[in-house]
Amino acid sequence: MNSVGLIVILGATATGKTSLAIALAKHLNAPILSADSRQVYRGFDIGTAKPTIAERDDVPHYLIDIIEPDQTLTLADYQDRTQTLIAKFHAEGITPILVGGSGLYIKAITAGLKIPRVPPQPELRSQLEELGQNYCYQVLQQVDPIGATKIHANDQIRTLRSLEVFYVTGQSLSAQQYEQPPSYPIVQIGLECEDLDTYRQLVSDRAEQMLANGWLDEIRDLQERYGVDLPLLKTLGYGEMGDYLSHRIDLETAKSLTVIHTCQFAKRQRTWFRGSGNGNLPIHWLPTGSKCEEAIEIIKQKKDSSLGIFDR
Repeated sequence: MNSVGLIVILGATATGKTSLAIALAKHLNAPILSADSRQVYRGFDIGTAKPTIAERDDVPHYLIDIIEPDQTLTLADYQDRTQTLIAKFHAEGITPILVGGSGLYIKAITAGLKIPRVPPQPELRSQLEELGQNYCYQVLQQVDPIGATKIHANDQIRTLRSLEVFYVTGQSLSAQQYEQPPSYPIVQIGLECEDLDTYRQLVSDRAEQMLANGWLDEIRDLQERYGVDLPLLKTLGYGEMGDYLSHRIDLETAKSLTVIHTCQFAKRQRTWFRGSGNGNLPIHWLPTGSKCEEAIEIIKQKKDSSLGIFDR
């Protein structure tokens, strides 16, 4: 039987991962598994650059729109769902394509992170939320200094999750995580825009396109359905545009801040993927805008039966 494995397409936001993944999936007749920590939530479509309905009709996509925005999907939940799908496709002789920029989601799969299975604690989470993100992050720095270095000070979702695990188990999340890599072959392809001015323009153009596609209406609808204090509405892009809708800043400022914060976030993504956050697997880097043929050449160079996908 041909060996099957996993193809990973990763990189910072706005580097063209989706378009490359779809082209590659069509060529290989492969499904796409999302590794985006916000695309799992229903309703967060335009601002997360979620693949369109037409794109999802064209190529099977999984792990998109799997949970409501006011519910919690833990890293362990994501890992369980993804590993189940990968096992299903492997049983059918299919190598899936994992695509995204959420480094921890990707590492959970490619490094086989062992994650404590602590269910969400709504009451505890509510109490922590009342204390405010600034205070909670300071607490996290005290109880899990290693884990805190991997979480941005404004990332409320991951901060609260880490504190949940600590208060339920009495141990920090980072102390309970270890790796057990999967046995199947993995090839990782990274997309990167090395010219910062070009990248900033890409981000700016994408923000303008999102607004033209109805992003503000999407945010208004989410605010009406879930309330303006929904944590996801404080995340990248949604927070800045939410400030505009609440008349705290004007639209040009909101767009400017979105571009600035996106570029800062992208820098952290690049640091993660080029550092220890990637684990021990190599990443084959390609420039933004690379064609499907370039990715195929990288995959073919994989010595262990080329993941079995070119023999079908």
